[in-house]
Amino acid sequence: MAEVIAVHGDLTEQRVDAIVNAANNAMRGGGGVDGAIHRAGGPAILRDCIARFPYGLATGDAGWTVSGELPATWVIHTVGPNFAAGERERPLLASCYRRSLAVADDLGVRSIAFPLVSAGVYGWPLRDAIAVAIDTIRDADTRVEQAAIVARDATIFVEVEAALRAGS
Repeated sequence: MAEVIAVHGDLTEQRVDAIVNAANNAMRGGGGVDGAIHRAGGPAILRDCIARFPYGLATGDAGWTVSGELPATWVIHTVGPNFAAGERERPLLASCYRRSLAVADDLGVRSIAFPLVSAGVYGWPLRDAIAVAIDTIRDADTRVEQAAIVARDATIFVEVEAALRAGS
């Protein structure tokens, strides 16, 4: 079982084995977290996405690429459900975390940093997004030792910390 911690900072600057990208189905870069990771990591990430995911990736699934110029060794990409577009199945959101951890185990990852998948532009309600992240990571059968939930926004960081203290 992974230790879950909250981190206030920039996901692209985390010095961990892997960071998780909240990607879109096309796997060709985008806005928000996805855009930030592609900008910070450089073109190697997109080249690897095109090679590994020629037809994209299904919602709830995860896969990995190189990290380019990022300090992390790997980028694990997962496609969260778009709540704003009517994809409101909570198990799909939980699958993003479970599948990311399974990919992390395949890669031998011991430390990983997650964004709050689907909580940004995809509109998943923040408190529920936090609960799904914490509960799914804590309940996962994984060899990952530490999982950080990284929040760039101070208010969201405080919410994640409070949820961790409360047990989710």
